[in-house]
Amino acid sequence: MRLKTPHDVSIIEAPSDNMAWWHWLVIGIVLVALEMAASGGFYVIFFGVAAIAISILRVVDLAGPAWVQLLLFSVISVASLVVFRQRLLRSWQLEGGATDIDSLVGDTAFALEDIAAGAVGRVELRGTTWSARNSTHEGIPKGRRCTVIRTDQLMLFVRPEEATT
Repeated sequence: MRLKTPHDVSIIEAPSDNMAWWHWLVIGIVLVALEMAASGGFYVIFFGVAAIAISILRVVDLAGPAWVQLLLFSVISVASLVVFRQRLLRSWQLEGGATDIDSLVGDTAFALEDIAAGAVGRVELRGTTWSARNSTHEGIPKGRRCTVIRTDQLMLFVRPEEATT
């Protein structure tokens, strides 16, 4: 009987070139959980879904070697991000961001310059200068009071306030 020598036994074994299916599953679940915990705007979730997809492919033995798995992960992540993110944002109506609690609609502004009909000019509202579009068919002279009828991001849509007699 021969005794084994240190040369007979490999002390350091070569790592497997494939990740186990459950590694991909854990990565996917962690990424999906991170997306749900943060208000990031639907970016990380696509990487999590791709990792879960790779874990399913590993279970059915279709994922291939590690380099193919990483390539598939990258392609699935980026492709799903490009194809589905805008649709997801639209369906959840998150495109324009959160609505402001304090609305400017109905507030009174003062024209800082003459604003022709349909043109953009400057108005003062709450001590701040804003870009404003005249939403009527008549001009708004400088110094005239006007009412905000709607907003679109940082643009105010105004109409001249009716003169009181």
